[in-house]
Amino acid sequence: MARAGLNRQAVVDLALAVVDDAGPRGFEDLTLSAVAARAGVAVPSLYKHIGGLPELRRAVARSCVSELAEVIETAVGSAVPEAQPGAAELRAAANAVRLFARRAPGRYDAAQGSSWAQDPDAVEVQQAGARSVTAIAEILVRFAVAPEHLIDAVRAVRAALHGFVVLELDGGFGMPEDVDGSFQFLVDALVRSLAPQPLPEGRAVRSGPATP
Repeated sequence: MARAGLNRQAVVDLALAVVDDAGPRGFEDLTLSAVAARAGVAVPSLYKHIGGLPELRRAVARSCVSELAEVIETAVGSAVPEAQPGAAELRAAANAVRLFARRAPGRYDAAQGSSWAQDPDAVEVQQAGARSVTAIAEILVRFAVAPEHLIDAVRAVRAALHGFVVLELDGGFGMPEDVDGSFQFLVDALVRSLAPQPLPEGRAVRSGPATP
């Protein structure tokens, strides 16, 4: 029996359910036939509500990217400040990203996909993605990262977290040591590397114009 009240948002919601059920490869393996089967309709019926698989994938990606950005923003907003500015917010954001990926690996994959990054039809997805990048950049500003290296720092943090998360989702940590402890070790290392470094003993910050 066809699902009553089927509309564009309902189709996107069904696609998200398909992604959730399929695990880490859910977004990659998303098909119209899987969504149609869940809706109880034939594939052609979906075209009344969505322009095809590329459009559906963009809509799913936008939803997942926005969800991840909201997760990061919420975690950062509730972080309890530490002595080092930005440290608590970075820890909160890192743990939020990992928890999101573990809870919804298919949605995490959709949020990280590169297929829409340069897609001229995916402007809304790109705008949603900018939220999470901005949230991380604002944390790094608190660490007093030099403006000319802010993008470098954002990329480094994203690469470190994403690398760990993907390895964990793929079962890449086979040794018996606690994975939670390893993740916190990684985050601690990021905090230390981003914190302003003290000047070597005996050196002082030069003030005023330099002498010839």
